[in-house]
Amino acid sequence: MRTRLAQLVSVAFVVTTFVGFGLAYAQSSDAPEQPPRHTTPWPGLGTGQNDAQKQFSLQFGPELQRGVDAKEMLRQSRLLGSTLGGLKPQRKGKVDTYVLSVALDSDAVFAREAREAANVLSRRFGAAGRTITLAGPNGRDSVNTLPRGSITAMTIALTRIAEVMDTSEDVLVLYTTTHGTPQGLAYHYGDTGFGMLSPQRLRNVLKSAGIKRRVLIISACYSGVFVPHLAGPDTAIVTASTFNRTSFGCEPDNDWTFFGDALINRALRKPSSLEVATSEAVQMITGWESNLGVANSLPQTSIGGSVSNWLPALEAQMPKAATNPTGKLTDVGALRQKFEALRTPAGR
Repeated sequence: MRTRLAQLVSVAFVVTTFVGFGLAYAQSSDAPEQPPRHTTPWPGLGTGQNDAQKQFSLQFGPELQRGVDAKEMLRQSRLLGSTLGGLKPQRKGKVDTYVLSVALDSDAVFAREAREAANVLSRRFGAAGRTITLAGPNGRDSVNTLPRGSITAMTIALTRIAEVMDTSEDVLVLYTTTHGTPQGLAYHYGDTGFGMLSPQRLRNVLKSAGIKRRVLIISACYSGVFVPHLAGPDTAIVTASTFNRTSFGCEPDNDWTFFGDALINRALRKPSSLEVATSEAVQMITGWESNLGVANSLPQTSIGGSVSNWLPALEAQMPKAATNPTGKLTDVGALRQKFEALRTPAGR
């Protein structure tokens, strides 16, 4: 499931339910760089004189960093600066695509998904040299050389992309993966980074950057909450769930969530349109969830009326050959066994 099973995380003055299962990776001497664990309670992020004011304040996208090592702060600043500085500029007279793939939680499943999503989307849209990945350690590489995902890093990256692209004709493809809440996307890096990226905040960042043509793919519980705030004539938006449903597959030892596996790892590897790919992915996800006996996440798709002026031309240039899915694929049979084990009383 999308967040930790049977664990209710109370944000001070704003109670948000995180649904899911799986423990964060522990540090290991034989794994050079493991993601940090989540061990402390979620802090209060809202501000105001009463509960209503504090909940309202979450729409501004609060972010908290605490206890971060000073040298690591400098290293992250340099990594982000180097990554953004390496972006290729747009080419005059040609519609270029810029891909930004972000893992906003330090659980390794999101780091893995963000990395491979960047690869798939970059290949699909011809965005080599114009692709950025923000993600923490994936639990397998010896050293993580990517800038970490955070609300601040994502905001800066979007603004830098707007600087080097032609915002009147070039296209942004944004992929985010993390745990979700009814208020938006949760930013959670170990015990040092916390935040809430609301639909209103993301809308305002994109508006400030001036990026008009965009494909937004949001992988999280409750991610349908972003649709009414971000939908528009030149926006295609796909979310892992409707506004009041959880999505599934976020156990830290996975390589993919259900949504990421179905849409990115399978459907979008094929030379088919976004509409065909999302339809295929939704059917796949619905089948998996039905086999597990869980409430369907109901992924959402909204494609603006002006998207047809530019997206088909981009998709006409995508590679004609499909690539094979990679990583640990969704195994509904194994998940059913886990569910049955959880439901079986001890000693029986």
